[in-house]
Amino acid sequence: MEDAQEQEECLEQTPGYCVQRPIYNQELLQGQLHRRQRTPRTLAQKIAHSCRCSSKKAKSHLYSFLPILKWLPHYPVKQYLLGDIISGVSTAVMQLPQGLAYALLAAVPPVFGLYSSFYPVFLYTFFGTSKHISIGTFAVVSMMVGSVAVREVPDEMICPDSNTTNITDILEFYNARDARRVQVAVALAFLTGLIQLCLGFLRFGFLSIYLTEPLVRGFTTAAAVHVFTSQLKYLLGIKTSRYSGPLSAVYSLVAVFSNITTTNIATLIVGLSCIVLLLIGKEINFRFQKKLPVPIPMEIIVVIIGTGVSAGMNLHESYKVNVVGNIPQGLRAPAVPDIHLIPAIFVDAVAIAVVGFSMAVSMAKIFALKHGYTIDGNQELIALGICNSVGSFFQTFAITCSMSRSLVQESTGGKTQIAGALSAVMVLLVIVAIGYLFEPLPQTVLAAIVMVNLKGMLKQFGDVMHFWRTSKIELAIWVAAFVASLFLGLDYGLLTAVAFAMITVIYRTQRPEYRILGQIPNTDIYCDVEEYEEVKEYPGIKIFQANTSLYFANSESYARALIKKTGVDPGALLKARRKAQKRHAREIKAANKHRKKAVLKLTNDVEANVKHEIASDDLPVNGKFADSSVQDMSPDEHEHFVEPKSNIHSLILDFTPVNFVDSVGAKALKSIIKEYKEVDVYVCIASCSGPVMKELTRLNFFDQSVTRELLFHSIHDAVLACQVKDGSAAQAGSDL
Repeated sequence: MEDAQEQEECLEQTPGYCVQRPIYNQELLQGQLHRRQRTPRTLAQKIAHSCRCSSKKAKSHLYSFLPILKWLPHYPVKQYLLGDIISGVSTAVMQLPQGLAYALLAAVPPVFGLYSSFYPVFLYTFFGTSKHISIGTFAVVSMMVGSVAVREVPDEMICPDSNTTNITDILEFYNARDARRVQVAVALAFLTGLIQLCLGFLRFGFLSIYLTEPLVRGFTTAAAVHVFTSQLKYLLGIKTSRYSGPLSAVYSLVAVFSNITTTNIATLIVGLSCIVLLLIGKEINFRFQKKLPVPIPMEIIVVIIGTGVSAGMNLHESYKVNVVGNIPQGLRAPAVPDIHLIPAIFVDAVAIAVVGFSMAVSMAKIFALKHGYTIDGNQELIALGICNSVGSFFQTFAITCSMSRSLVQESTGGKTQIAGALSAVMVLLVIVAIGYLFEPLPQTVLAAIVMVNLKGMLKQFGDVMHFWRTSKIELAIWVAAFVASLFLGLDYGLLTAVAFAMITVIYRTQRPEYRILGQIPNTDIYCDVEEYEEVKEYPGIKIFQANTSLYFANSESYARALIKKTGVDPGALLKARRKAQKRHAREIKAANKHRKKAVLKLTNDVEANVKHEIASDDLPVNGKFADSSVQDMSPDEHEHFVEPKSNIHSLILDFTPVNFVDSVGAKALKSIIKEYKEVDVYVCIASCSGPVMKELTRLNFFDQSVTRELLFHSIHDAVLACQVKDGSAAQAGSDL
């Protein structure tokens, strides 16, 4: 109650303004305004202007392409360096185990996960515009890479004789398979980077808007299920083939449960112990995040403990626990990716490029909004493209932003991309110096790290209830993205989800909300008459609004809704009027025929009476009135004859929500105006935007019958014009 009183007092104290001005239609308004004289440039002039270069323009382009040149010279060392060092070390501590773990998802040896955690991260420091995201390996993208590698290089392709027991042959088989899969992953990273570079240079950064939040969350939830099922065999120590493509998650589960009796108990115990430790560590970090200066690095702690236990107890030899194996020291020499694989992996590269960019730019926007700076979506595409394409020459697989590492990098005090560069340097030290120490690390430890990191994405199942309460259409997008990605695979699932999201947009434009507006008394504000009690309609005037544009997909539904909402069907009125006229003509003809007979048979007095009877249009003929067309109609005809002509004299179409009109919509609009004009209903358009005006002009909408005088600057102008027009018509009628 107090809030309501305060609002009323505020409204009373707020000054109101009343401006006396003419009733502006578009013709009158344009006549009082003077357009700026603009000479359109030719194509050659536009090309010449874009190619023109100055020192200022060159400097701007250089800073845009290399953002580090803009912020590094002004880097406040005393304020930022300590925070960036702590953040870089904390992020590197997560980067190391995740790089090793996500390499398993990508179906390549673990050392390539370390390469992918160094080169792209270092490159992003120079080309990226976000100060807080952590570039590197990510579960979803790694899973997509792995599915392509397994599809192109299945176990059966290089598999030796299934009956062989020669250890040397088996090792050669695995080495040949892994080498070929690395080639596929590297070629995929190269092509992904090229696609991202092309999109960035062509300014296609807006593409991320088509990956709406429900779509991304449904897709990542399905990806989490894929990742979880793929890690079960490592957690249990079961040897099964890895599947890709449609129903791969189902095949993986069937394979695991079919071989459940071969579970390695030692592997399972180690994996479950690691999962428990990681969950406890994450819970402690969450509960005491405000008190802890930096999060407890449970992942690296688990890796160190697992490596130590495995080496001390010789788990690989004694209990047949699978370990990471050989991690070569040093960096590999650059090599050109195998471009012959490009035709086979092109569609997958497009999907990975879009998903990787979407993940990175969404996280970058969150941190930019929180810390008050801006990011450039197109430059982010270029940066990711350089990270992937250049990194592929050094045997990296496709990368993007990691949500968990980005949160750690930001929460531990990271201020700039220096934190990412420091984390890359720490990874480099591991590759060059101490990588071999992780060779005894059990693969089940890496599987545990992957599974625990899926906790956040698996929590997204709760989105179902949230979207059920807020939006059924967004729920449908989430479910479609989840189901398609789960059963069709991540690549085709993403394409299906995007197509379904587009269909929902078309569905929404074809089923918009239609309203009849009325005036809030003593104002020029118009609202939905069905929503507010105070809103009143003007007698004889209907104001119609549709919250959509007018184009080929909804022009017919627009016209139908207009008839339904206003209660005036010009087609039915014309039909009823023609029937009444025909009936009236038949009755007059019958009356004339009767009169001729009466003239011959009756006297002059009777003949005079008959003439007087025929001359009166209101006397009944055969028990009916000549102009009683509505009464004589059938029930169906009467249903369509919904409004007498005298009740509605003007119809205003509110074009405030209309963003564009195509040729079909323009024809439908012109047809509406002409049809209502035939039944003496004046139709005008209010609040038509400049771009829509230009579209209507370009589509030859205006002619002698439909002029710009029908367009008004606002709804209130249109209402006043309709009142004046109706008053003039009434005055003319009374004069007659």
